[in-house]
Amino acid sequence: MPNFLESLYYGELIPNEANVPRDPQYRQLSRQVSESMDSWKGKLSVDEFRELEELFELYQKLQSMELAASFSQGFRLGARMVVEVFVE
Repeated sequence: MPNFLESLYYGELIPNEANVPRDPQYRQLSRQVSESMDSWKGKLSVDEFRELEELFELYQKLQSMELAASFSQGFRLGARMVVEVFVE
């Protein structure tokens, strides 16, 4: 089994893919989103539904960028805490 740094180097650590919220409401909300999308698919034309999907894809890209920034900021804060513990 490779160590942490090797796993990081070889791209085996992908935090955003392994992170599934543990909140009990997560699965319920996910199911509601899927059901709502199915409902909209029946209400809209093919082109309109494609536009809706494109909007959601843009939103997901934006959300992914926000999550990456939050992850980086959290990592920096954690590293600063470790540095401060060892310096003092």
